[in-house]
Amino acid sequence: MDTKIASEMGARLAAQLKARGVRPDVVVAPAMGGVVIGHEVARGFGCPSIFTERDGPTMTLRRGFTLTPGEAVVIVEDVVTTGKSTGEVMSVVEASGARVVGVASLVDRSAGQADFDVPFEALLKIAVETWGGNTCPLCAAGSVAIKPGSRPS
Repeated sequence: MDTKIASEMGARLAAQLKARGVRPDVVVAPAMGGVVIGHEVARGFGCPSIFTERDGPTMTLRRGFTLTPGEAVVIVEDVVTTGKSTGEVMSVVEASGARVVGVASLVDRSAGQADFDVPFEALLKIAVETWGGNTCPLCAAGSVAIKPGSRPS
């Protein structure tokens, strides 16, 4: 909502990646959560920003967005939890012949478990306790789980 904060956060992520030698030709972010921060990271690099989106269960490039074989790509997310969505975007990038050279997110809540084999930078790293359905204290108390996120159940 705050464009000044978004711009500052994007600049910080771009600076962190630059410090690791990352120089993309384009930034790719998954819709919806990554679109704004991806745009701002791209601004920090002075390169274009595009996004992927789901077509049913499949992550894809649409709306005329394309990648060129050999292009260097940074993938930007709002939050990385398991890294699965980032991996899906990586697959889209690699299928186009482009190459992923870095990943960034506002928040890494994977507790250090997300591994992308390229530099990964986040502004905030947090460990969030999770439980399986049979050990969840809220489930045991009768709470009904609601699945957030963009991936269909």
